[in-house]
Amino acid sequence: MFDPSVYSSRRNALRAMLRKGLILFLGNTYSPINYPDNCYKFRQDSNFLYYFGIDRPDFVGIMDLEGGHDILFGDDISMDNLIWMGPQPTIAELAKKVGVASTRPLEDVPKVLTQAIKTGRPIHFLPPYRAAHLITLSNWLGVMPNAVKNYVSEELVLAVIKQRSVKQECEIEELDRIAEVGYKMHVAAMQLTTPGNHEHIIAGVLEGIAHSFGHMTSFSTILSQNGQTLHNEDHSQVLKEGRLLLVDCGAESELHYASDHTRVTPVSGKFTDEQLAVYNTVLAAHDCGIEMSKPGVPYKDIHLKACEKLVEGLQALGIMKGNLQDSVVNGAHALFMPHGLGHMMGLDTHDMEGLNENFVGYDDEIKRSEQFGTSRLRFGRKLQKGFVVTVEPGIYFIPALIDKWKAEHINTEYINFDRLDAFRTFGGIRLEDDILITDNGCRLIGKKQIPIKPEDVIATMNSK
Repeated sequence: MFDPSVYSSRRNALRAMLRKGLILFLGNTYSPINYPDNCYKFRQDSNFLYYFGIDRPDFVGIMDLEGGHDILFGDDISMDNLIWMGPQPTIAELAKKVGVASTRPLEDVPKVLTQAIKTGRPIHFLPPYRAAHLITLSNWLGVMPNAVKNYVSEELVLAVIKQRSVKQECEIEELDRIAEVGYKMHVAAMQLTTPGNHEHIIAGVLEGIAHSFGHMTSFSTILSQNGQTLHNEDHSQVLKEGRLLLVDCGAESELHYASDHTRVTPVSGKFTDEQLAVYNTVLAAHDCGIEMSKPGVPYKDIHLKACEKLVEGLQALGIMKGNLQDSVVNGAHALFMPHGLGHMMGLDTHDMEGLNENFVGYDDEIKRSEQFGTSRLRFGRKLQKGFVVTVEPGIYFIPALIDKWKAEHINTEYINFDRLDAFRTFGGIRLEDDILITDNGCRLIGKKQIPIKPEDVIATMNSK
């Protein structure tokens, strides 16, 4: 946990942004895998962690706006649970660690909410993303489960996004610290990339590194020679000469802050000329994104400029043609990069995505595009000091998408489909780093950058 004052100041800042009523934060519970007592590893709700800091199941936090106080709801463990779990801190002890003076049993939550409803006080809560929370809210509020969404507080959603978007110094330190584990994971992946090795062995080593530092992975590891599949979680292949291994992985700190990086390594120990040309094109877009990132610049503009860098390189390879800017305006680049340049990151790898991606990434000034590819940009609004975002351009050769565009004559004035046939089995390349927006620009999260220049990747492969 952070110092109790961190959580108190966060709640007070949130309290100042809302007018009246109660703010309800539901902590997570254990979730069974295949029978009640065999559960997934517990992961606390990020918003509950942000404001109440307790990384244990079955807690609820309520902020009383008019009363100016907060209440932690939970139950001390029974003797039966103590036998299985060992001694645990009391609710009062946990509450003190996060600056909360008042505690009550968990069964009192519906009583407090019912009283508020009777007196006409609004109850602010965030969108539930677990079925258990949806049912709980349905029962507590006296509405049908499919109607719960109608009572979500947009006022609270916007306030939380505003507050969590700007990272505090203690959060930045935590992000820098966990990035060091992410560094070790990626270096290990490069050193293990050899013909004949199994993808699942490498994936297992990476997850083991995260766990060996007392952490878990921040998302399901993407590790595949089929890098053209954007979120490929299949690890069933044997590494083959001439292929590229794409690894997108990260670790999650004990306080649940994330790292998220992507690198690509040639299985043969060196890049072919075509692989190197595509790799350097993606690297140029990556570097462009970092160079342009500073306060006041719309990330949507940075995304489009990075896409121009991709088109420039693809034109040099004879894959694309025509006016460079027009090809991006018309979305021709999206055949090769059908996703956005990046997203916010922090307590969640896709930070606050459960609060409505459009609220997190867009505003009244900058709207989301409806164009294929650019519509997948999760974050487009102006950057501010304290934001943490990913920069992750890519080039992917997706046979099914290529066939569709070719058959439907989509953007034929910008794409040389005959030349493109030679790249059908290429795979994909994505290069991703995490950056903190500073006073006049940005810096990488972490003390050192994971090897990214082609020569440094090769050197790392041979350093084992």
